[in-house]
Amino acid sequence: MLLADQGLEWKDEFVTIDTWLQGDLKAKAVFGQLPVFKDGGLTLYQSNAILRHLARKHGLYGKDLNDQSCIDMMNDGVEDLRIKYLQLIYKNYEEGKDAYIKSLPAEFKYFENVLGQKKYGNGFLVGNKISFADYNLVDLLCNHLVLAPGCLAEFPLLSAYVKRISSRPRIQAFLSSDAHKNRPINGNGKQ
Repeated sequence: MLLADQGLEWKDEFVTIDTWLQGDLKAKAVFGQLPVFKDGGLTLYQSNAILRHLARKHGLYGKDLNDQSCIDMMNDGVEDLRIKYLQLIYKNYEEGKDAYIKSLPAEFKYFENVLGQKKYGNGFLVGNKISFADYNLVDLLCNHLVLAPGCLAEFPLLSAYVKRISSRPRIQAFLSSDAHKNRPINGNGKQ
């Protein structure tokens, strides 16, 4: 989303589970996992390191140190939820899905409250400009909307936020592209 919204070009290489299990890519990965991002001579692993690099490079990391610290805080909150989501998807999907979905209101209320403090719910997580944390949250919430389509019904600000960011022209084009739609959300096919 970040790359698309900023009008940047990239080459996306999808790695199948069969290719990954052969071990060559895993052996090269710094922490034994994907994604990997190459920017000129720089090779980065870890999603959040990649996001922060792109944010610094493209002015998506706030206007000053205080903004950057608040963006980091928001992104850490997003990652706390993502960890719970991934635990469900990869370790406890069949047995834990219903309980997980029931727990979502308690998780989403924090983000709803943050948005409620910003421009009548019409702003971003931090400041007056989109940041990498916004892209990360919208991505995760879109995944949740596949898992539980009505999960944002009780959260009008969060629902409007996802719609507002997803409808930015370049993001909308990216999300409706075959390359995006044909790609599985999770490596194990559960969503």
